[in-house]
Amino acid sequence: MLASRAASCWASPRCSSRLGAGASVLGQWVQVHKSELSIVAGLVIIGFGLHFLGLLRVPLLYREARFHARVEGASLAGAYVMGLAFAFGWTPCIGPVLATVLTLAANEASLGAGVRLLFVYSLGLGIPFILAAVAIGPFIAFLQRFRRHLGRVEMVMGAAAGADGRAHADGLAQLVRRSG
Repeated sequence: MLASRAASCWASPRCSSRLGAGASVLGQWVQVHKSELSIVAGLVIIGFGLHFLGLLRVPLLYREARFHARVEGASLAGAYVMGLAFAFGWTPCIGPVLATVLTLAANEASLGAGVRLLFVYSLGLGIPFILAAVAIGPFIAFLQRFRRHLGRVEMVMGAAAGADGRAHADGLAQLVRRSG
């Protein structure tokens, strides 16, 4: 089971890293139009923040697609394919956050910086699943207890996304990057 989970999680960084490479190539064009696009990006991030806060409902972000198959046993290749499907299809949960990270990757000056940003994001997505596979029993018990806090987590994410979007729209994010 751990090998299957690891193969599944290996697919996500590869998928996200390739998305990051494409976003970074696009970033070369973005550099020319950075100030205008920073305002647009800020407004989009604010929109995602409002979505997390429950103030703006985007029906597309609630869509879900499922594939039901009756398969006996599993393979590492199958786990990898499931990881790819998971990386592409988990839009209601990771869509707004991934869109924000892709926006940030597109604003990076170099291909490597964008790829690193997406790789770290995908590690943050995959590592908890590997840890969950190692300790599935206690993890399920924790999730059942933590579920009641998910609304508050979304509110904090929404407020943070709103503040980040405001910083982008105002040009403050670029000032912070330059000074850091």
